[in-house]
Amino acid sequence: MAAFRTCRVTEIIETSDDIVRAKVDSDNGPIEAIGWPRMLGSLSEGDRVVVNTTGLELDLGTGGAGFILWNLDGDGAVEPGPGHIMKMRYTPWQTEVLAVDAPESAHHERLKETRSIAGMPVVVCGLHSQVAGAVAGIKAARPAARIGYLMTDGAALPIGWSDLVRHLRRSELLDITCTSGHAFGGELEVVNVYSGLVALREIGEVDAVVVAMGPGVVGTDTVLGFTGIEQGPLLDAVTALEGAAIACLRISFVDQRERHLGISHHSLTTLALAARERCTVVMPELRDERQELLQDQLRAAGIYDRHDVVVRDGGEGLRLLASKGLKPSSMGRTIDETPELFVSASAAGAEAASRLT
Repeated sequence: MAAFRTCRVTEIIETSDDIVRAKVDSDNGPIEAIGWPRMLGSLSEGDRVVVNTTGLELDLGTGGAGFILWNLDGDGAVEPGPGHIMKMRYTPWQTEVLAVDAPESAHHERLKETRSIAGMPVVVCGLHSQVAGAVAGIKAARPAARIGYLMTDGAALPIGWSDLVRHLRRSELLDITCTSGHAFGGELEVVNVYSGLVALREIGEVDAVVVAMGPGVVGTDTVLGFTGIEQGPLLDAVTALEGAAIACLRISFVDQRERHLGISHHSLTTLALAARERCTVVMPELRDERQELLQDQLRAAGIYDRHDVVVRDGGEGLRLLASKGLKPSSMGRTIDETPELFVSASAAGAEAASRLT
C-alpha cells in the first residue's frame, strides 16, 4: 500500500506553472515534497498537505521524493479545462487535457486523415537523460533546425518532473514538447505516440523529433523486464509513419554491472527482439579499442543483419552542451563520468541532422 502522511509546509523552494517544490515537516522529520499546480492549486507556507512518501520510505533514489496529493488548507485545483481526453484514467488522479487530436481541438481537422511524417528523422532513446545529447547533436550540425521532444508514458507521467527538459527549453536547444499516452504537461497533448509524431510535424512544425520516456527507467535484471524495451515499438512506429527511424544506443564503460558494460543488454535486446522493422543504429566514433568492443557486441547480437549500422562523431553535440552550461547526468553519474552515454546520443542526433534537407 502507498504511504500517505499529513505534513505542514515550512518553505516554498521553487514554484512555476508546472511544478512546486516545498519543504514539509513529517512524522519522520523534514522532507522535500513536489506538487503539480494544475492538480493541486496554490500552496503557501503553513498549509497542511497530504504527501505520498512511499518512494522515500522505500529509499528509491530518483523516485525517492514526497509528492503532494492535496492541500488541506488551500483553495483546491483549478477548474476543468475545455478538453475531454483523460490522462491517468480511472485513478484518483485522472486529469483532463485538451489533446490536439481530439474533436474539440482546433487542430483536429488538420490531423484527422494524416498518417505520414514524410521522411522526418526521429531519434529514439532508451533513457530520458540521452535526450540532451540527441537534441544537441542535431543543433550542433543544424542550428536553425526546429526540434520537438515526444515524451512517452513509460516512466514519469508529468513532464514537469524533468529538470532536463526545462533546461533544454531555456537554452533553446529544444523548441517544443509533446506528451503522449498518460504522460501530461507538454505544450502539445496527444493520445498516443503515432499522433504525437504527426502532431509535432504538422502543428509543432518541427524538422526532427527526439522520443524517450520521462525520468525513471525501471529494470528487473531479467532479459525482458525493463522499460527501455519500448524503444523497439517506437522505432517501428516511426517507420510505419514513413519517417527515418534512428536508434540511440545505451553505452557505458563505468557501469559495474556486466549486462550494462559497453552496449547495454537493454539496447541489444531491444534491437534484436523488439524492433521488428529495419532502422538505423548509430554507433559513436570512439577512435580506440572500445570501438571494436562495441562492434563485436552488435555483431554477436545480430544487429548488423537486422538493421543498418552507421558510425557518427558525437563530439560536437557534447561541446554544444558545455557551451550552454548544461551538465546532464544519468543515474547519478555526470556527463564527465560517463561521456559515452551522451556522446552516443549526440552521434544519433548528428545522424538525424544529416537527414535534414
